[in-house]
Order: sequence, then C-alpha cells, then structure tokens
Amino acid sequence: MRIGVPDLISNSYFPAVAAVELGFFKAEGVDAELLHVYPMPKMMEALRDKELDLVAGSAHAALGAFPGWKGAKLIAALAQKTYWLLILRSDLGATLGDVQAVRGLRIGAAPGPELALRGLLAEAGIDLEKDQVDIGPVPGAKGSGVSFGVHAAQLLKEGTIDGFWANAMGSEVAVRSGAGTVVLDVRRGIGPPASQYFTFAALVATDHLIANDPKGVAASVRAIVKTQKALQQNPALATEVGNRLFPESEAAIIAELVERDLPYYDSDISEDVVDSLNQFAVSIGLLSAPDAEAISYDDVVATQFRHLWRD
Repeated sequence: MRIGVPDLISNSYFPAVAAVELGFFKAEGVDAELLHVYPMPKMMEALRDKELDLVAGSAHAALGAFPGWKGAKLIAALAQKTYWLLILRSDLGATLGDVQAVRGLRIGAAPGPELALRGLLAEAGIDLEKDQVDIGPVPGAKGSGVSFGVHAAQLLKEGTIDGFWANAMGSEVAVRSGAGTVVLDVRRGIGPPASQYFTFAALVATDHLIANDPKGVAASVRAIVKTQKALQQNPALATEVGNRLFPESEAAIIAELVERDLPYYDSDISEDVVDSLNQFAVSIGLLSAPDAEAISYDDVVATQFRHLWRD
C-alpha cells in the first residue's frame, strides 16, 4: 500500500504514520509505504490517478479530485473534528478567540486547509476583501520533506507572514519560540461553533481499490484502529515514531501533542459528521446544493468496513 501524507512532521495524520512505523500495517499482512505528497490537492489527484493506494488527509479535500464523491470513499477517521489552529505574531497582541484580529494581516495557509480557514472566517463575519485579509501559500513550503506547519512557524518568526493556519506541531513550535500566539483552536471550541465540524482527518481509498482489494482495505482499517488504541494506552509510542522521522526538536514534543489529541482518536464517521462535511463543501463550492441533497451516507463512506471501527 502506497500511503500519501501531505505533512509527515505533524500530529494531524499521525495515526496513519504511526500505523506504518510501529508495524500495525505489517501485522495485518500489509506492506505499507509512506509517501510525502504536498500540497493536499496534488495528493488527492495522485490517488485518483492510481499513483497512491490510500491517502491520509482532510475529508473535504477528496472532493477536489473526486467531484460528487464519485470514485473514492472515506474508510476511517484518523481523528475527529477540524484540526488546524490559527497562530498570529505574538507582538500583535491578539488574544485567544479574537478572530477579528486577522483584519489587515497576511495569513499563510496550505492549499486544501486554506478552504477551511476561509469558511471559518466567513462564519465569523470576516469579509476577506473588505477587511483586507490576505490568505495564501507560504514561500518554500513545496520542498521535499518540508513540514508546512514547522516551516510556517519559522517564517512567522522572520516576519515574512503575520500568521498561519496549520497543525498543532507548527503552532507549538511558534508558541515555544515566542514568535506566535494561538488565536483559534476550533477543535477545542475556540472559534465559530460550526467550524468544528467542517472536516476531519481521514483515510481515503478509491472505489477501484475497495472493489479489487477489499481484504487489503479492511486490513488497513484494522491497522488504524489498533494504532489509535495503542497510542491511547501509551502515548510515549509517538516518540519512537518521531525519533525515526522527525528532526530532534519536533521528535521531542510529538508525544505531548498526541496525548492532547487522544480524545479525538476515534475512527468512527457518523452520519451527522458526513452531513456537516457536505454542508461545508457546499459553502466553499466543492459541492452544489442539489448534489449534496442527492448524496447519501453510503456515497461518502465505505460502510462495508464500518464494523471494524468498533471491533
């Protein structure tokens, strides 16, 4: 299994990364390989083009390569709820929850996650043009092996950007350096309430793989579920993974970040979550309203593997 991940040095997709590095895929009889593919839209296109077998990414991003959920399905959640944070330069004096502080600023955000930030700011009544909020990619993020969040934290420190929207690894690096302040953490209720349910980290497979290798897909789901449980029982396992893949400074803090995320390590994908996901997709133009009304839960989720989330 070639598994695409848009950011390896991150907590966002960590259950998939750990499932490979800790041997859970191997224990299920699956020879798995991690491939860093950035940005997320490119990764979803690689899945569509059969250059990857599975991807660990944002659930909503699949719609960019599979319009109307035709050709791919979510097979398990890696973690629940929208998982990025908004960080602003500490010298701006923004406080926790002060979304209005983004006015007039340059905010770095990766393609894919950027859509969630735009949706969140719209929910909060921010008009990007009127309020002069510039959201865009950050220079140098496309390099091989570059972690968007960690890289964005460095650019924040240098003053290249005023803020960024990224994973908890990037936010932690910025906060510990003194360069950044957490302003929004919607997963934990700091931000517009609806934004918690815009998207989530998911494992995605093509309909082709599901039809042609259902045993391999089922084994992959089991590997994710067992990894989530193992990390819940022993978060220190994350350090073992970090020591193999991360720079020393990020490896030293990954277990702490994973421990914070443990309440969200649940592979279940509920019908309510899918409804919220599709509503968000309509709001950002990834789905039309008529299409969303016609899409069923079974069109989005590979329900034949649903029982594995609880086994």
